[in-house]
Amino acid sequence: MTTSASTTTSTPTTTNTGTSTGASPTAGTTATPTPAATAVVGPAVAADDGPRVGRRQRRRGLTPGKPWPASRLVGPLLLIVLWAAASAAGKLDTGAIPAPWTVLRTGVNLWTDGTLTTDVLTSLERAAYGFAIGLTAGVVLALASGLTRSGEALIDGTVQLNRAIPTLGLIPLFILWLGIGETFKIAIIAIVVYIPIYLNTHAALSGIDHRFVELAEVQGLSKVQFIRQIVIPGALPGFFVGLRLGVTGSWLGLVVLEQINATSGLGYMMFQAQNYGQSDVILVGLLIYGVFGLLSDTVVRLIERRVLSWRRTLSS
Repeated sequence: MTTSASTTTSTPTTTNTGTSTGASPTAGTTATPTPAATAVVGPAVAADDGPRVGRRQRRRGLTPGKPWPASRLVGPLLLIVLWAAASAAGKLDTGAIPAPWTVLRTGVNLWTDGTLTTDVLTSLERAAYGFAIGLTAGVVLALASGLTRSGEALIDGTVQLNRAIPTLGLIPLFILWLGIGETFKIAIIAIVVYIPIYLNTHAALSGIDHRFVELAEVQGLSKVQFIRQIVIPGALPGFFVGLRLGVTGSWLGLVVLEQINATSGLGYMMFQAQNYGQSDVILVGLLIYGVFGLLSDTVVRLIERRVLSWRRTLSS
């Protein structure tokens, strides 16, 4: 038993020596990885690659994914489908909430009569004038307040005070100042628009990293170059947020203002329909306001995406 064990032990030693000295390997001396070596190498590779793979997978899972085409239409279309299903099932009072097809038929009739066309054009004109004035005022005041200490002292507190006052509460005072005509309506819309544009643009200006200012000073940039290369790119994200809020605010203010001493406009049409109990006409006006708000917000988003294409954000 001792001799046998000695012979068995010496055989691998001889084979390894022959192989290392360059002797021709035989079938019994072929160098193949042992199970033990495989067991050692395999987990080592897995241990190296495992955390990397895991990190890559976790990094992919944190993003929202690719954007859906026309994803913002999914919610409104789902609401319309639920509205139509509830109307078809008789779950809604048709006197209070008419069916979608009834509202659509009413809208077509109003458009054919020419009434809806006049009201829509009048509302668009009022909203455009007020929005243009508010946009200009918001941007100019934000730049003056955000770039100079004297401007901040004079402007920011006044705007914050104006923001704290309900804008629609200014209507009686503006009627006394500007009359009951179109001027006070445009002025109120301008106030509704300029406040969010000013607040967001001013916040973006104040949030520019001071290291960029120091870099501009080291590079010897002039005031105009500093505004063009540092201030404007840094303020654009906040400006577009305020712009979206301002566009929506113009429509929100319009629906109230057109019920005060107006002879045309969507708000006037809805006010007249209220007096006659025409809920379908009221829904037509509300849907048009909603469509205008969604379209204007989409246009602003598209412009923002094009202008800020250099940014890499979560949504992109």
